[in-house]
Amino acid sequence: EQLNFCHLTPQAVGQMAIKKRSRVPGVTITQYVEQLPAGKSTPDFIRKPMPTTVQEGKKALLKAMVSGEPAPTVTWERNKGQVNDPEKYKTRYDGRTREHILEIPSVKPDQADTYKCFATNEYGKAIVTATLNVIEVGFKKKGQPGTKLTTGPKKDGEIDPKLWELLISAPKKDYERICFEFGITDFRWMLKRLNQLKKERADEQAKVVEKVDKVKQIEVKPDGRAEFSLDMTLCDPNSAINLYKDGTMVPYGDDEKSKHSLKKKGSSYIFSIKDPQPEDAGFYQVDVEEANVLSTDFQVPAVEFIAKIKDVKAVESDDAVFQCVLSTPLNSITWSKQDSSLEHGNKYEITVSEDKLIHTLRVKDCKMEDHGAYYAIAGITSSSASLTVEVIARDPMSKPIILHLNVPERKRLDFQSPPSFILPLRRRTAPQGYECHMSCAVKGDPAPRVTWYYNNISLNTNTNYHITNVCGVCSLLILRVGAKDNGEYKVVIENKLGTAECSMTLNVKGKETCTRFKNHT
Repeated sequence: EQLNFCHLTPQAVGQMAIKKRSRVPGVTITQYVEQLPAGKSTPDFIRKPMPTTVQEGKKALLKAMVSGEPAPTVTWERNKGQVNDPEKYKTRYDGRTREHILEIPSVKPDQADTYKCFATNEYGKAIVTATLNVIEVGFKKKGQPGTKLTTGPKKDGEIDPKLWELLISAPKKDYERICFEFGITDFRWMLKRLNQLKKERADEQAKVVEKVDKVKQIEVKPDGRAEFSLDMTLCDPNSAINLYKDGTMVPYGDDEKSKHSLKKKGSSYIFSIKDPQPEDAGFYQVDVEEANVLSTDFQVPAVEFIAKIKDVKAVESDDAVFQCVLSTPLNSITWSKQDSSLEHGNKYEITVSEDKLIHTLRVKDCKMEDHGAYYAIAGITSSSASLTVEVIARDPMSKPIILHLNVPERKRLDFQSPPSFILPLRRRTAPQGYECHMSCAVKGDPAPRVTWYYNNISLNTNTNYHITNVCGVCSLLILRVGAKDNGEYKVVIENKLGTAECSMTLNVKGKETCTRFKNHT
């Protein structure tokens, strides 16, 4: 064993303190004697306790494996209090796994802290720390359930522990999307730490399951149920499988009539939520005994479809495009064909507009098997439409024949309505010299004609402004905003049933704007 002698200092009368380096990062070893007797060694950690994130009310476990001759005594402390209350803290040794365990049976927010583990024998001691993070059950605002994360001391730039939990359960292809939702655009520097956490989690899982595979994060299906699933083989078929939401155990049934249910198909375990509502939003976790095997975050944004997807016809080998417009910006939505989610790739191109309101699915190189029903799912709201593929059958002796493969048509009810604003003009704050983007969403049947005005002068033919109108989302872009752009901007919409207008006063210097509406029917 190679020692690293940093310094020698007196620890007690007649006792020395030699600082040694552990093979495990983060462990501090102090040796009490200058020369160790043959066959004796100072304590060290074979495996240190890892930072842990637990929901309020759930069990927390900090585990360590130690070495040393004679066998060290293991004790625990925390920075902000004591751990000697037997109802709040329990210590034990698992002889089968050789783990020293600090168990907190029902975690409270005030137990979020940095914990210290000490391994001591007559020749020295080893110390290591681990942070316990607690997700406190709370509400973001009235009517919208959420979670509040309570953590121990954080350093600047420390990652939200909830993000680590989601990444551990997620496949690599979802890393970028999940990190983006937490405001992280470059996650490559996190991979080393993530791989370490994944290994630790895999070691925990190996005690109760032989394999965990094909983890699927929660998503709403076309039939309206929210599902998440994984494949696993239990070491003991009688092991308890528990479902938690925001740290509280959730009872579930084995049939689809239950609010929460578990369906088992071979090695696949499919959890579902019937008729999901906003109050079902939360952080869900699946545990086998004490080992976590899946974590997923169910978000239910308040969103509606301003423009739903519409039926599409395409000739074989051509592309088909479905497009929808949302009332609230979302980074992504779920696109499905029948009951299967679609992913961006060679067959499907999924894009989102810069303002996150317009979502597009392109079905490339249409074949006969592509015909059928397609779904756009945003939150717990969905829109469906059909794709009809026209196949060209060629006869050498005659002209091409077009065959139609149709899915059953759905009856539609169309009601004419005067124009109105679903979303008014919103100021996009931009310093002088930068871009300034304004947008609003409109509806009406027939589709209204849209005209932009600046100080009552029409802008529709002015090439200095970039104006678009896609599925009712009307946008105006000023590439380099300046003092000359101060003034009133107005959108007027009209069809044969009436007119409506919305105006906004822009102050480039950053003063407040005011928005006004008028309707004439």
